[in-house]
Amino acid sequence: MEPVRIQKFIADSGLCSRRAAEAWIAAGEVYVNGKKAEIGQKVDPSTDRVSVKGKAVRPTPQPKVTLVMNKPRGLVCSNSDPHAVDGTIFDLLPREWSRLRLFCAGRLDKDSEGLLILTTDGDLANRLMHPSSVVVKRYHVILEEPFPASRLPLLVRGVKVEEEWLKVERAQLVNPSADKRSTSLDVHLHHGKKREIRQLFLALGYPVKRLRRYQIGSFRVKGIPLRGVKQLSTKEISQLFATPRLRANEATAPDHED
Repeated sequence: MEPVRIQKFIADSGLCSRRAAEAWIAAGEVYVNGKKAEIGQKVDPSTDRVSVKGKAVRPTPQPKVTLVMNKPRGLVCSNSDPHAVDGTIFDLLPREWSRLRLFCAGRLDKDSEGLLILTTDGDLANRLMHPSSVVVKRYHVILEEPFPASRLPLLVRGVKVEEEWLKVERAQLVNPSADKRSTSLDVHLHHGKKREIRQLFLALGYPVKRLRRYQIGSFRVKGIPLRGVKQLSTKEISQLFATPRLRANEATAPDHED
């Protein structure tokens, strides 16, 4: 077998995404033939011994499967979490896919809902999550208090919170009132930090009541019921990387499946 980079080897085994593998390597939790691994290091899958957190990792041939899920609130995006008393998104998988080593290509926090991509394809997951891909993700945000149109530019310029700069690429009010305020917004984000949208609005004094991702690229969650799962075709996978077309009235009516 041809040598491959260690992070790709781990991702291809179905254990985690490539970015998660890089984090484990940086934390010193990955070993190759008894020595600490380095990011970018190449391994020969047929001869080298790789372990993660003390457990051996072996290449396990898996079919390349990519699924889309309409995630409900209350479930975490983790393969195993002892603190997830309400379960994880993997509990929703039909039996035909439950035995695959799937991982999330871009997570949603426990309190958020909507479009989620699960895959066995490490290369695809890396493309979706790597900043260079500039994959557009669209969210329907519902706030506890009406947000004024005059403050929309601030969401795009961003604010600094605990040494991190938080911002979105695009924001628009949904069904604004006569005084140009709304509790509902359409927000676009390329590659966000953990809970970035929630933290951004909270920093501006507008706590998020509900957050739903309804589109990635030009692929929408429309037609997939809450808690539903379906396998994506090659054509649908390509839509994840397509630039979404914006219509004048599109932000006033994001798809919603309750």
